[in-house]
Formats: sequence, structure tokens, C-alpha cells
Amino acid sequence: MDELDQIKQLAGVTQNVGKLQEYKGYGSVKTDGSNMSITANEKIQHQNSNNIQPGTQEWFRLWFAKTGITGETPF
Repeated sequence: MDELDQIKQLAGVTQNVGKLQEYKGYGSVKTDGSNMSITANEKIQHQNSNNIQPGTQEWFRLWFAKTGITGETPF
């Protein structure tokens, strides 16, 4: 990949625009063009159904767990 192609990819101007895939965790899928709103919606639904309040330890774990680095699961 040359420098211009890399700049286009970082800017989101590629041939793969519109071919989104669900993000399923660190290293599990190619994340170019991933649809983060699917993951966020799942977390919001879990937060609402379990009455998790912003700022609590559970909330930080839900939104900031780094499964691929620490092995911690968000829920």
C-alpha cells in the first residue's frame, strides 16, 4: 500500500465504504470500516436492562474493559 492509499484509508475514502461489519472484540475481525454503533447499542441495552448508573464501577467496566489486553469482560 502506498502513502496515498494509506491516507485515503485513514480518511475513510476507500472502495470499502458501505461494507460495514460488526466489531466482535480485539483481534477477532478486520476492523477497517467497523460499525461501532452496533457494539454501543448492545452496551446501552445492557446498561438500561441492568440499571447500571454512569460513574459506577460496573459502568466503567462495561464501557472501558479491554478484553484483548487484560482479559476482563465488559458484561
